[in-house]
Amino acid sequence: MDHEKIKKGVRLILEGIGEDPDRPGLKETPERVARMYAELFSGLNTPGDSLLKSMAGESHDEMVLLKDIPFYSICEHHLLPFIGKASIAYIPHGKITGLSELIKALEHLAGRPQVQERLTTELADIIMEKLRPKGCMVVIDAEHLCISMRGIKKPGTRTITSAVRGTFRSKQSTREEMLELLKKQH
Repeated sequence: MDHEKIKKGVRLILEGIGEDPDRPGLKETPERVARMYAELFSGLNTPGDSLLKSMAGESHDEMVLLKDIPFYSICEHHLLPFIGKASIAYIPHGKITGLSELIKALEHLAGRPQVQERLTTELADIIMEKLRPKGCMVVIDAEHLCISMRGIKKPGTRTITSAVRGTFRSKQSTREEMLELLKKQH
């Protein structure tokens, strides 16, 4: 990541909106934004084979569901956040992965300029590729600040996307089981 370029860009934005980037309250803003972007866009760094490693010696063949995982990403159209919850289910075909590995995959993919539709699809695809399960389903429910605070200005509007693979797509009862589990309260 080019820290200096980000700082120059933020300075130009501040000047462009009519602010003085040298005034006390804004003087450190370019540096703060550059550090923030390095954190928010850490998913641009490719983790290679480290995502979704399977656990040696462990097996399972029934549904595994992680529900209501909080996440955030940055919309690539307006560089504003979208914030929500993801639910990830898969049916292992022998191999399982650590539960935190699924969350790490979500965070990695969300850590880049993104659209929710692609995030949902990429997460399902990487689960299928790395774990080779019988199937998986990813449901993401998020509020986009580009809808809430600009343009149409409708705060609280939620966007829900899903990606359905394998047995979740071919077997209605499996898909319905996942959806029923999503409805259950804690």
